[in-house]
Parts: sequence; C-alpha cells; structure tokens
Amino acid sequence: MESNKVINYIKEVVKNMPTDWLKLTTHRLDIYDESRAKSQFLDLFEGLFNANNSEQSSLSELPTAYDYIRLGHPLSCILEWGIANLQGLKPENVISFDSKIVPVLAILRTNLLANKKTQITYTGSLPASFDAEVIKSVYNYNFELKQIESADSVSEFDGSTVFISSQEGIAKTELNAHIDFYINLHGTLGSILLVNGEQNESYVSAIQHVRRRETISMTPVNSLVALNSLIDNSSFTIPKSNVEANKASVLASIKEITVAHTKALVGSSGLSVQYFIMMGLIHDAMENHPGKAIKFIVPTNCYGGTNDQARRVAACIDNVEVVDLAVDGDNDMVQSIEAVLAKLATEDAIPYIIAEIPTNPRVEVPNLDDLRDALSKVRKTANGETAIDPVFILDQTFCPNIHFLGEGEILSSVRTISYASGSKFPSGGKCTAGYCVGNKKAAALMPHIEQHMILCDNEATELQYEYLAQQLPSMNQRIADAYKDTREFVNYIHETLPTAKINFVSEELAEQGFTPSVFSLDLPTKGNTPEEKENYKRELNHKLINLMITKIPDESKYCVSYGQLKGCYWTIPATSTQGTTKEGDKDYIARVALSANMNLAKHKEVFLEFVNGI
Repeated sequence: MESNKVINYIKEVVKNMPTDWLKLTTHRLDIYDESRAKSQFLDLFEGLFNANNSEQSSLSELPTAYDYIRLGHPLSCILEWGIANLQGLKPENVISFDSKIVPVLAILRTNLLANKKTQITYTGSLPASFDAEVIKSVYNYNFELKQIESADSVSEFDGSTVFISSQEGIAKTELNAHIDFYINLHGTLGSILLVNGEQNESYVSAIQHVRRRETISMTPVNSLVALNSLIDNSSFTIPKSNVEANKASVLASIKEITVAHTKALVGSSGLSVQYFIMMGLIHDAMENHPGKAIKFIVPTNCYGGTNDQARRVAACIDNVEVVDLAVDGDNDMVQSIEAVLAKLATEDAIPYIIAEIPTNPRVEVPNLDDLRDALSKVRKTANGETAIDPVFILDQTFCPNIHFLGEGEILSSVRTISYASGSKFPSGGKCTAGYCVGNKKAAALMPHIEQHMILCDNEATELQYEYLAQQLPSMNQRIADAYKDTREFVNYIHETLPTAKINFVSEELAEQGFTPSVFSLDLPTKGNTPEEKENYKRELNHKLINLMITKIPDESKYCVSYGQLKGCYWTIPATSTQGTTKEGDKDYIARVALSANMNLAKHKEVFLEFVNGI
C-alpha cells in the first residue's frame, strides 16, 4: 500500500514539475545551503509527500538539490527516493549515475584506501568498456571477477561483494545479505547503485564524492525516463535522437573553433573530461616512462573541483603527486612554472601542468611568449640527461575561442591539451558536457585519453550532443557580443566606484582575442584592523549580490555559471567554485558574468543605487 502511495505521488510530481528541473544545469546559490546540500531538498520534499502536496507552486519553492548536475538534481533525487522506498532502503543508499562504470570504480577506490578486498560478481557479461587489466594496472584498484548465474548464488566473502546486472526498467531488486552493492545497468540511461546493509552506509559519502568529481549523476532527461518506467512498471521508452549527425556536427564545430590537430573528445562534464585526461596521461607515462614519478602541477587557487580531483587521483597511485603552482596576484604564472619545471627536471619526474588562461577568478593572462619559452626550454636531469618535456593541460573555459593549438599558434611547439567546460559558452548553459583537443605535438597522447573516456563511460550523452550541435555554431559570436556588455559594465563601475579593484583583461589583450565576459570585483573596504576590513568587504559582496538578484530577478542570478544565453550571474568564488581550495588561497571577491542578452542599463542603474548606499 505504501509503495502505491509513493508511485502515485511521484506520478503527480512528474506531471506538475517545474521546467527548471529538466533544464537547469547550475545551482542557484540563493536557494542553496551547502551544509545541507545532500539532505535539504529531500527533507522538504518528504514534507510535501506527507501532506500529499504535488502543486507546482510548492515544488518550485524547494531548494536546490545537491548541486545541479554532477552530484544530483531534483529528478535524480526523486528517482533515488522512489527506488529507496520500493526497496526499504534509506534514500541516500540509492545513487544514480550517468556512467555504468564509475560506480564500480567508486567502490574500488574506497576499498583501496581502506585496504579491503572486493569481489565483483555479474550475470551475462560486463559492459564492453570494463577493462579489468587497465583498472588494476593504471587505477591501482584490486578486485576479483566472478560470473554467476543469479544473485542467489552469491555466498559470503571476506570483503565487499558487488553484483552487476543489466535491466530494461526500474524494478524491485530482491536483496541478498551477502551482496553489499547492487549496480543495475540501464543502457544509455546510466546505472543505479544500491548500498545494502548498515555496515556499508559509511561508503555513501565517498561514492557520492566520486560522482561529484569524476562523472555526473543520471541526467535530468534520463532520470525522467527512469521515473516513468518506475511509475508504469514498464521497460524504458528512450526518445529517438540523431546522435550520429549531432556528434559529427559537434566535432566539426570544435575543429573549426579550436583549429586543433586532433579529433575532439566530448565528455559528460568538464570534470569528467579532466579525469580522463589525467588517467590517460598517467597510463601513457606508465607505458613510456615506467617507474618515474608523475607530477601534476596545479594552481593553488584554481577551481575547487580541479584541485580536489587532482589530489584524489594522487591519493590512489603511489608515484603520482600534486605540486602547487602560484599563478595569480603577486605571483607570475611563467616564473612559477619555470621554478617548478627546473626542480622537477633535476628529479627526472614527468611534469603535467594544469592551468587556466585566463585565470579564474582574477582573469589574468600571462605573457604568452614567455610561457611558450618556459614550457619549450630543454632542461637536464641531475645526471645530465634530457628531462622529460612537460604536457600543458590548458583549461580555456573563459576563452574557448582562442587558437592556442593550431599549426604556428603560440603553443603549437609545446605538447598541449586544451579543454573547456561545455556548460558555459559551448552550450549556452544548456548542458554540462565538456570537450578536449590536442595539438600536433600531443597527438600521441590522445589515444590513451580516449581509452579512459570510454573505459569510464564518460562520453557526452545523446542530448548533450544535441545541445552542443545547436549552440556551438553561434558560440564565437556570443562570446564577442557578451564581451561588449562586459567591457561597458566594467567601464561604468570604474567611473561610479573608482576605488574598487576590477580584475579584467586589458584593451590590449582584448585586441589579441582575449574577450571573456566575466570579471572579478574587489570592493573598497574600511575598518581599523585587517579583520574588520575583510569582514566589511565580505558583507558588501553579499549586499551587492542581494540587491542585484532582488531588483532584477528575471536576469540577475546568484549562480556559479557563465556563458549563458541570457542574463547576468554573480558568485563569490571562495564560497562556491573554490569550495575545496585551501582557505588561505580562496578569493572572497565578487565574480560577475554577463551575456549579450540582458538589460545592461538596468544593471547600471541598480549598481549606482548600491554605490549610493555605501
């Protein structure tokens, strides 16, 4: 009876759900309490369920679920909640994935760090991309594989037992006390992981973190297909798509935009792209330079996901280590790279540099000639041998239109892989997919990188390809138009609040093609002590953002995104994108991102009101 009540309620919710639940890709910080991110949405949703309230107005008032979209979103949360009720499990013990492989890797990672054995059992066959040898040799994960007739035949095992099976719909799973984790594979929709037994609940947070950093949750549109299967107790009805035509269009657009030498690889999110780049490079290093230390050189204040993911990879593999790189403010990126590469050369280590150009959030561009020279310099090891040349992994999300990689371009002489988050300008905020390309000198690295995209089942979804096919052709024009709005707003702030420090590209850099539509604003402050000054400035940040989103609610959003098709987005990096960055390296400033489709006059008017109120 309770199951019927749950199914009937979900049916009404799906009928009345807000359109944002299907279309929003980034979390709104004005309805997001990070300390309760994994529970607040469902806590309030259950309140509506108990009151039998499925009105759209009530559903619209629910806070952001998890963090659109990697860690979860309203539809994936409701899917997990519905399955949990069906199974008699806690909602947090059901975790949906876009990938069919990453949930297995999440369990293996947790057990590696806990020095615990894992037995992977399965019926039929494993996904074709599951490469046991590579998962053991490159990821450093340990497990036994065992094909079985059914879950009933699983017996007790000294460690964790995983059971993998394919299903054509959302059906109840008969739980076996000897199975710790069920991974139900659902074709192109992804997979759903069930954590069975109280003794395994400690895994939940670690598995969710893998989902947040190395892949994404089951997407909204696929979660909706799964929910409809749950409601109807039927097999999945997958909408038809022109995926091959869309994929060909996307690859052609990226080729034209980047003029890169290699075919683009398109992943489910920017971080999933970064993950298969890192694992592909580690694989290449193990094959071509066995036994040598691998060093990922990472900016100290970069996007928290980048920083965290690099350290998570290093924690699992003995000869991989993260080296800090100071790039912003008083630190010059080129000088920092020069110092780090000189040191690593003496150690005969393999240097992989991850860096953003322009930097985030301070929008700085290094001297590119000096950068090329520092990266191209031939260095010697302590034994006098030629050191391994670096690979430059360039995050150019802020300026994906710049030709860094083409023949004769500034970084054509350096092994360079460029990637971008497709949730920004490439898709106009319509999907999370990202992509990467390599120049001619990096071409030999790309097969291993592609191998790990396939292994992790982290390629972009069919709908993501559709969105990118729609939006990529207009991307460069949107970048140019949004830059004009941004430059005009920056100039206005200079005039009305000259004591504010604005981090934005110079006119000279813009003439070279660096035309981002995002800037950071260091507001003026006052006080008798450094603490008073810092606190005053932080309060001022919130005052400005609250005024903007209150006065212009249809356009100004408190969000972490940019590159959207319309509106203006505000955030404070230290409390959003730099969540896992060390406290001393965080930026408590306002980051502002504009589009070409917004009421700039109104934003100027409200900003002037803010200035007059200081």
